Amino acid sequence: MFSKLKQYKDMAKQAKEMQGKLSQETATIQSHGVNIVIDGNQEILACEIDANLVVPEKKAELEKAVREAANDAIKKSQRLMADSMKKAVLGLPGMS
Repeated sequence: MFSKLKQYKDMAKQAKEMQGKLSQETATIQSHGVNIVIDGNQEILACEIDANLVVPEKKAELEKAVREAANDAIKKSQRLMADSMKKAVLGLPGMS
């Protein structure tokens, strides 16, 4: 029973370390004149918009571009997180 508690404690420690490492990783997505940088914790660090899109006549196009770029960035961040978790799980005793 105590060995299981130690394993859970170790897993919690590894999860915290992984979260720290993920915050260091970034993904950059460029889509339709919008550039988004997101970290491994899915926090958007930067959002740059092409000046040609910042006109009232292109409001709907700009909103769509930002939405698509943000969603793509989140998906890429999720893939990074899943890959990191796979590597961490494979390193756990009895999980490989």
